[in-house]
Amino acid sequence: MLSNKMEKALNEQIRVEAESSQVYLAMASWAEVKGLEGISLFMYRHSDEERMHMLKLIKYVNERGGHAHITDLKAPKKDFGSFQKMFQELYEHEIFVSKSINELVQVSLDERDYATHNFLQWYVAEQIEEEALARNILDKINLIGNDKGGLYLFDRDVQQITADSAASDTTQ
Repeated sequence: MLSNKMEKALNEQIRVEAESSQVYLAMASWAEVKGLEGISLFMYRHSDEERMHMLKLIKYVNERGGHAHITDLKAPKKDFGSFQKMFQELYEHEIFVSKSINELVQVSLDERDYATHNFLQWYVAEQIEEEALARNILDKINLIGNDKGGLYLFDRDVQQITADSAASDTTQ
């Protein structure tokens, strides 16, 4: 059984994950309109992944005797200026999500809810991977600068990250 404080904190994280999915969906749409097919596929996949994170939390809350709440979401922005700025925002958003997960872990410890603490370790590990991926992408973007040929190759590389990620999902 979840404490009221734990349930409230988990419901807040459900909203964070849902809004993350929306943010990446907006980024995907923006990239697609700009002709950045690889980047748009990467963002669409990332949006789906965030939605799965949300669903996993919803199931957990309900299975532990709580009630997962589906709330209004803040609308994401529609324009990102450049693909460089968009990926910088992605990185900053992943840092925000990591902080939110860390706060949630702290609530689980404060509440002595070790089952939830154990459950949340998957999210902690996931955020380490997400931040590392975003940082790696930013490093590549910084190497490219304003080179159009580099952008073409980067767009193709990001599409490959998406394909590699899909292949690894089917083997797990």
